[in-house]
Amino acid sequence: MMIALPNLDGSFTCTLFLPFEGENGFTALTTEADVRRFFDRHFPDAVPLMPGLAEECLSHPTGSMVTIRCRPWHDGGRVGLLGDACHAVVPFHGQGANAAFEDCLVLDECIRRHAPDWEAIFAAFEGLRRENTDALADLSIDNFEEMKHHTGSRLFLIKKALEKGLHRLFPSRFVPLYMMISFTLIPYAEARRRARRQAKALRAAAACALSVTLLLLVWLSRG
Repeated sequence: MMIALPNLDGSFTCTLFLPFEGENGFTALTTEADVRRFFDRHFPDAVPLMPGLAEECLSHPTGSMVTIRCRPWHDGGRVGLLGDACHAVVPFHGQGANAAFEDCLVLDECIRRHAPDWEAIFAAFEGLRRENTDALADLSIDNFEEMKHHTGSRLFLIKKALEKGLHRLFPSRFVPLYMMISFTLIPYAEARRRARRQAKALRAAAACALSVTLLLLVWLSRG
């Protein structure tokens, strides 16, 4: 996947996401000819917009992304982990820093409740946070797959438009997942559970509407 984010001067910063190895990996892009062939095959519409494509692609460093899931987050009351040290996520929801700030709020509350027992503080903190940070890790990977495979799909765009419409009609009862993640303080795990319930309700409503439509068509054809 390649994305382009706008800058204040009107330019764009492009980021290319590939595996390190394999036919479509970074290790296969060793010459300018390799880069041009790759982009001509996968991103032909972007090539005319990037006159320095091959040179820039080969001169920029290749970074890495990781997801960290670990347990425990503490060793008794002597040391505890928070932030990326125990729950780094890929950046496709833009929530890594927010999750770390939430850690600070939750840890502060645990200190207020359990101080000076640091083992109890760390245990309570991990108990409150790990389910949510594991959920965020899954949601971030899911959002990458959604961006990569579905954003150009007409059916996907219809689904998103329907979600926005339902949110406008029922702002407190139906909230799209992305909105819950990015613009509310609903815990990540609860947002995922709520989104799954909403998706189930949408599928049921769509099936019902389809059934009614088919029955109406049958009735009209017989009439």
